[in-house]
Amino acid sequence: MPLAALVGNPNAGKTSLFNALTGSRQKVGNYPGVTVERKSGRLALPDGRIAELVDLPGTYSLSPRSPDEAVTRDMVMGTQVGERRPDAIVAVVDATNLRNHLRFVLELRRLGLPMIVALNMIDLAERDGTQIDVARLSSILGMPVVPTVAVRRRGLAELAAELAPRLADAPIPAIPPESDIRLLQREARVIADTVTLSQGIKRKWSQRLDGIALHPLWGPILLAGLIFLMFQAVFSFAEVPMDMLAKGVAWLQAQLGTLLPDNWFRSLLNDGVLGGVGAVIVFLPQILILFFFILCLEQSGYMTRAAFLMDRVMARVGLNGRAFIPLISSFACAIPGIMASRTIDEPKDRLTTILIAPLMTCSARLPVYAIVIAAFIPNRPVLGVLGLQGLVLFGLYVAGVVGALVAAWALRRTVTKGTTPTFLMEMPAYQWPAPRDIGIGLYQRAWAFLGRAGGIILISTVALWALASWPKPPEGATRPALEYSIAGKIGAALEPVFRPIGFNKEIALALVPGMAAREVAVSALGTVYSLQGADADHAQPLVERLRGRWSLATALAFLAWYVFAPQCISTLAVTRRETGGWAWPAFMFGYLFAMAYVAAGATYWIAVWLGA
Repeated sequence: MPLAALVGNPNAGKTSLFNALTGSRQKVGNYPGVTVERKSGRLALPDGRIAELVDLPGTYSLSPRSPDEAVTRDMVMGTQVGERRPDAIVAVVDATNLRNHLRFVLELRRLGLPMIVALNMIDLAERDGTQIDVARLSSILGMPVVPTVAVRRRGLAELAAELAPRLADAPIPAIPPESDIRLLQREARVIADTVTLSQGIKRKWSQRLDGIALHPLWGPILLAGLIFLMFQAVFSFAEVPMDMLAKGVAWLQAQLGTLLPDNWFRSLLNDGVLGGVGAVIVFLPQILILFFFILCLEQSGYMTRAAFLMDRVMARVGLNGRAFIPLISSFACAIPGIMASRTIDEPKDRLTTILIAPLMTCSARLPVYAIVIAAFIPNRPVLGVLGLQGLVLFGLYVAGVVGALVAAWALRRTVTKGTTPTFLMEMPAYQWPAPRDIGIGLYQRAWAFLGRAGGIILISTVALWALASWPKPPEGATRPALEYSIAGKIGAALEPVFRPIGFNKEIALALVPGMAAREVAVSALGTVYSLQGADADHAQPLVERLRGRWSLATALAFLAWYVFAPQCISTLAVTRRETGGWAWPAFMFGYLFAMAYVAAGATYWIAVWLGA
């Protein structure tokens, strides 16, 4: 029985065409890589013969980056164990994305196998106003080109008619393909431009926008501008709702101070719950504004362009663009970012991405940054239009990204040394973000944040309140009550370690529960300073308390510490699961602690030297 193989890029409609030709039942998806197994079926040819049709995994080239892509390469090369080489190839091409899909056709043509092209989804191209000269494309490629619409079963008979005479009995030796992707891509673009008689308005607008978004000069400037605008908005737009939330927490503390007697229960509610958890909840507006921008960029299709731009930078430190999506995910939380690194096929590349993911500024750091910036950085304009606080926040995020790139550069040249594979990415069409999807995304993130505030942050804060409240100071004690408590003794024990970098014992104490989640450090500071104050001080926000107890040098050192701070316990646990042991989580904790300590110390001593 002759054998024909369906081959093509992901999302070319290959599986739909396979179902239409063979009548098989199979899952059809729209995401790259959905075809993960070998699927075969029987195809009735016009001359009465029956051929076996195999649906190979989607791939962008014959240089495999995953086991699935290796199967496709080995099948068409005739080197797949237990399989015979196909007698002919049906290359499935997306008619709406001819420029990118033709490159793989040119690479397949070099194999020397009998071949035809299924110009699939031709109806979508025509609806968009794109007209393709099929006869000329066939002439240039030197093989039949059949327009098809798999989901409507258009062009199937013509395809089978062209395939039948090419299923020869005698095998043809495979020729190793050329591997110069750039040359093939250039040739594909020339052919696509030649045979495309007219292009749809949508495609033209997309290409015009990409001319700016992907430009070597304007593209990075646009990306930096969008990110900078995002951080300016985080402070500018959130000021009013944050102030309302802070006043609400202070009002509740005042009401409890009036209604309840002065005992441990009132202290638990006021100092533990409201002083700690309330100090974190007020940052909900900033987190929602940050994710509003991120969701809009994702849904508009721009985030993929950003990954393309960042690929150039990441290649210089030994990573490729596949690491960009896991690292972007780490801006929300390092845990989904580390799990998303499973899409990276090269083991050393994946391990490097896991190790640097905690350096991306996760949303848990935002409350830490925001409260210190609000306390010590003046809210004044810079150059007339920019806000100094937003500028500092932007700088902290940039510092995290730069730190991650430096760490990746060092890791790829030492413990994770290896080759960097090439990277191909298909650009989605630009589209307006759907308000409903944006709303759902914000709701999910708000719920997750409040869930953490009511879970791990509340538990950690109450535990810290208990450690800071007992034992009580003895009769006639003259020192602050905190110094007699268990938490005070822990802080005193840690203080010598952190004193050289400008941290007092309250900060040293807050770093311990901050291992549960980074934002717990804020609630811990709120609880500790609340216990040290009188009831009248409950109306005083944590920002005011920090101003009276920290120097500017200490505040800047605290910010530098959290740019590189060791990750939370949950991140360590996920890293252990993804790396199969505790060796790499221990390494991650160690190098991040060293970076945070050195950065905080350098920042503190430079600030002191400058008189801060």
